[in-house]
Amino acid sequence: MTAYIVYILIHLIILLTSISSNAVSVAFPEITSSFNASLVLAGWVISIYQLVAVCTSVIIGSICDILGRKTVFLVCTGLFILGSILCAIAPNIQILIVSRFIQSFGGGGIVPVVVGIIVDLFPRSRQKAIGLSVSFFTIGGIIGPNIGAALLTAFGWRSIFWLNVPSGILACIPLFFLLKTDKRKGGHVNLQGTVYLTGMIFAIMIGLSQIGDAVTHNGWLYVIILFAIGILFLLLLIRHETKAKEPVIDLELLKRKPFAAADFYNIIYGACVFGVSSFIPLFAISVYGMSELQSSLVLSVRSIGMILATIASSFFALRWGYRRPLLAGTLLISISIFIMGLEPHNLSILGNDLSPLIVLCILNLVFGIGMGVSTPASSNCCIDLLPEKAASITGVIGMFRMGGGAVCIPIITLFLQYMDNISTGFQVTLIGIGIVALATIPFIFIMHERNRDKL
Repeated sequence: MTAYIVYILIHLIILLTSISSNAVSVAFPEITSSFNASLVLAGWVISIYQLVAVCTSVIIGSICDILGRKTVFLVCTGLFILGSILCAIAPNIQILIVSRFIQSFGGGGIVPVVVGIIVDLFPRSRQKAIGLSVSFFTIGGIIGPNIGAALLTAFGWRSIFWLNVPSGILACIPLFFLLKTDKRKGGHVNLQGTVYLTGMIFAIMIGLSQIGDAVTHNGWLYVIILFAIGILFLLLLIRHETKAKEPVIDLELLKRKPFAAADFYNIIYGACVFGVSSFIPLFAISVYGMSELQSSLVLSVRSIGMILATIASSFFALRWGYRRPLLAGTLLISISIFIMGLEPHNLSILGNDLSPLIVLCILNLVFGIGMGVSTPASSNCCIDLLPEKAASITGVIGMFRMGGGAVCIPIITLFLQYMDNISTGFQVTLIGIGIVALATIPFIFIMHERNRDKL
């Protein structure tokens, strides 16, 4: 019984971080105007959270395996709450950005720690438990903007950060007593490797984010310098990690064919999912002339499809194995994106005309189902290779997925920016991404497969 209570409480924290990150996006215009800040500077309120989250998901994952799940989880949650308090009382935009850094350092590290805790709590049914945990973050993505809008209207943008404080503390108090103090692996935190990894991710991701704005020679020079710095940090990281006793990223694990195949899969998956999802509202508004409310409805339908499919696939994880859900999910994602690229109009079923809103909702429902079927399988097939390092592996998975999205977003931006017609730009990019998604299929057959239980 205690295990189920702990499972619920740790996922309430995950739900809280998801709600918070999505609610801040809604409050962004008011935050910008309240500090009279430029869009470039204010944009870092959102960007810094994403950048730090990518770094900490890997770093905290490795630290968790050394220092123990309970200690790291409580520290990460404490940093998230502290960062939220500092955000709520920030007197200027610069302090708010620094506070978001602290908040993200805690929030970004919670997910890999939670996976490690789940593996310890449910060693025999971890596939189902890990699969279900994906839905909590997705639920936060649906209700976060609505809660954010309500708080913004009633109490102002600072209330969005204050919400995290009592909620986080109330969830942490029982967890302090219920979480068992697990045995520490021992060893030292690899600070040098952490610096190299952080420098690499920051330089490359900032460089990618600047590609769409690099319209001048100086702009492109800035991007090239950032990429060069990122590559330098990468080389230093590889050189250091091959000799480190406690590597931030286990290079020996990356050399295993099933794990390497999973990394390639997650890069392309991240590009297809995070890249396309970021542009669905713009696609709905600019190509189909929908309102902002209608475009948000399309995203909500996708999230609902993902939640339902995640729950279903989690319960049948042992029976289905990993390969069949990965293949089915990939095909659904590819087909839905490809058809969106065709920009279907004037469709009808049994003589009844379908509005563009219904068409896009159906396609995004299929998109979400594909995500919900494939995501738990792609995570579990990696964790199965080395369950005792579940936290570290989850951090690496997250890094590759978000890295794929970070690469895809500026590429889509460039296509849309340089195409004479935005509709044509979306056609080229969506059809192309739909085809690229199929490139993951060879990797799926190399990835680890679990023997399904005999019925």
